[in-house]
Amino acid sequence: MTPIFRPDNSPFASALPWLLDLATRLTTRFLAHSLNMPEPLVHTTGVFVFAQVQAVETSIGRTLCPIRLWRVLQNWLLDH
Repeated sequence: MTPIFRPDNSPFASALPWLLDLATRLTTRFLAHSLNMPEPLVHTTGVFVFAQVQAVETSIGRTLCPIRLWRVLQNWLLDH
């Protein structure tokens, strides 16, 4: 009987969260050092920027929603 490969059983799957955390910390440390800023400030700024970008993408996504654009086009065609 052949063992079934499941990603959950692989050693890499258990190490992935640790590796991502390490990469994030090293990147933050490198960026903070290169900008001559404290690490917590770099981290907080990154979180703030992410939140702002997420808000802009959400608002643009609502504006460019295909159903909403279709309704706007229908209303515009009916009015003219």
